[in-house]
Amino acid sequence: MSFFGSNKNRQPSRSKRSPTPTSGSLSRNNSQTRGDASPTEDGTVSKPLYLCSPFADAALVKGNFKTIVMLPKYVDIMEWVAVNMYDFYTYLNEFYGVISERCTQQTCPTMSAGNNLNYLWTTPDRKQVTLSAPNYIDSVMSSIQTLLDDENVFPSKSGQQFTPTFPATVKHVYRQLLRVFAHIYHAHYPEILHLRSEPHFNSLFAHFLAFGWKYEILEAKDIKGEPGAPVGVGLLWERWRNTGILEA
Repeated sequence: MSFFGSNKNRQPSRSKRSPTPTSGSLSRNNSQTRGDASPTEDGTVSKPLYLCSPFADAALVKGNFKTIVMLPKYVDIMEWVAVNMYDFYTYLNEFYGVISERCTQQTCPTMSAGNNLNYLWTTPDRKQVTLSAPNYIDSVMSSIQTLLDDENVFPSKSGQQFTPTFPATVKHVYRQLLRVFAHIYHAHYPEILHLRSEPHFNSLFAHFLAFGWKYEILEAKDIKGEPGAPVGVGLLWERWRNTGILEA
């Protein structure tokens, strides 16, 4: 089902606001490196923990996420997407709040999301700047909170209509949230394991991916990355598709 009004042929393959409001869009850069997989003594690269068993398969939901993301009968698709985006934002913000004291200017000087991949923040005057991960994530969460609070963007009263630009706004919000997920998996999955929260976090992320794919909000290039700068969690997405957790 397409959220954008027409089906596309795909090839198989409100919570507490963050403290640093910043406006602007997002960009990607691969000029700096932070690895989520470390080289071993023989020079090979070990898999990141989130791709290793049993962690990669830990989940609260057993089976495919298809039924969870199905549009309920008599529910407007715009309302369904809006509610789910609000929930994804809320739950992800809560997870980040738990591990945020380990995401600092010193530990995360860039918004890393894989080997050779860092995201740049684009300012209102279209300049791309490097932000530390905590500043970047605060900027993302604050900008999304501003959108959620805007009745013209996310109407909450009966009779209000969604604007024609709502699908594009949702796609932008989704991409921002995906980058926060990617950084947490890349840089802070050991903290998730220490809290024994991997089933919860994996289930949230799988739900997020399944929803984005179902309604054509998720772009394959955003989860897979580019040659030479792959998104770390792109391999997790592929693993879950191969095992039937997510639709191929």
